[in-house]
Amino acid sequence: MTSAGIAASAGPLFAAPLFAVAIGLVGILLSPLAELLIARTLPRLGGLPGVRTRITTAALTGLLCGTLALRLGMEWSLPAFLLLAVLGVQLARIDLAHHLLPNPLVLTLLLAGLVLLLLGSLASAEWAELLRAAAGAALLFVVFLILALISPSGIGMGDVKLAAPVGLYLGYLGWGQLFYGGALGFVLGGILSVVLIRLKRANLRSEVAFGPSMLAAALGTVLLAS
Repeated sequence: MTSAGIAASAGPLFAAPLFAVAIGLVGILLSPLAELLIARTLPRLGGLPGVRTRITTAALTGLLCGTLALRLGMEWSLPAFLLLAVLGVQLARIDLAHHLLPNPLVLTLLLAGLVLLLLGSLASAEWAELLRAAAGAALLFVVFLILALISPSGIGMGDVKLAAPVGLYLGYLGWGQLFYGGALGFVLGGILSVVLIRLKRANLRSEVAFGPSMLAAALGTVLLAS
């Protein structure tokens, strides 16, 4: 094989990892920007988090964005899922620290995600996924609302609202992903509760943040089952 042929075959081999690294760096940059915007628009949260937390969230956001880019490639839906990674990490951070899922952030994740998925559908001329995403958002929201009414101590209204954007993304992927991603959130929530009790950071009567488990389940489903 000639040197030109080797270069041509090596191009696609290295393109995907380089693309993933570039998107990961973008995620690292978007994380502090998101924290700054949140601190300015939601001052009741107490301003910017500590340096260690900011480094951790930036690293996690970059890793998720890079992995999503590697998993999905240059799909039209990629920007929507990058939004899920950026805001998902911030929502999880806030819920862990304050036991709160701010309505503006949840609504932004839902509406901006819907708009980005709509633009992707316009570009690809594929509408079935978008319709399924909308149905998934409504379905998971109703399921969580029923669970919250049955057991208010187990599911908070913030979790109910977060179920809508989580259902949007999972529904976009498929009905199976919606079911397993929704169920996985409860599994991860149970594991987190047990771990916190073992570490004596919670007791059986303590409220354990459920938002991080929902978001981790959604992102894990995207990465493993998309």
